[in-house]
Amino acid sequence: MKAGKVWGTTELIEANGALEFHRIEMIQGGVCSKHLHEFKWNGFFVESGKMKVKVWQNDYDLVDETILGPGQYTKVKPGLYHQFECLETGVAYELYWAEFNHNDIKRDTVGYREEIISNNNYTDLTLTLHDADPESMTLTLHDADSSYITMADSNTTSVTFEPDIITIDDD
Repeated sequence: MKAGKVWGTTELIEANGALEFHRIEMIQGGVCSKHLHEFKWNGFFVESGKMKVKVWQNDYDLVDETILGPGQYTKVKPGLYHQFECLETGVAYELYWAEFNHNDIKRDTVGYREEIISNNNYTDLTLTLHDADPESMTLTLHDADSSYITMADSNTTSVTFEPDIITIDDD
């Protein structure tokens, strides 16, 4: 569907859960509204004509301006006010997408591994390694009658089990 704007027209080519792709016909002297997208990146690729993209940065008072000609591309981060101006009549493509945050994990529990250990005087003894953070680990030993907890730091190189002794070797 093609939609008229004061600065030209925009035609939606593709929209799905990952991106939006538009073809825009821009008229010289046309200017879009100053706006921002909270979560979406906004990319501009010029096929013909010239476009100026203004970006108001959050961390200083200057306005960045990029002039694009045929075959050139720029993108605007989410959360930044921006605006484009048509310097020469032409065609451009506008792309919107949300970026995955690769560090968006929020842990409710800590991962662990349990191993059943058989030793001369111990049966059904369980060792649990809790990797709370790279600087420490917790060793929890369970047997039928009681629970033993030993804290060991990142210098721990081995844990040795003997009939009545647990040894933790540090570097």
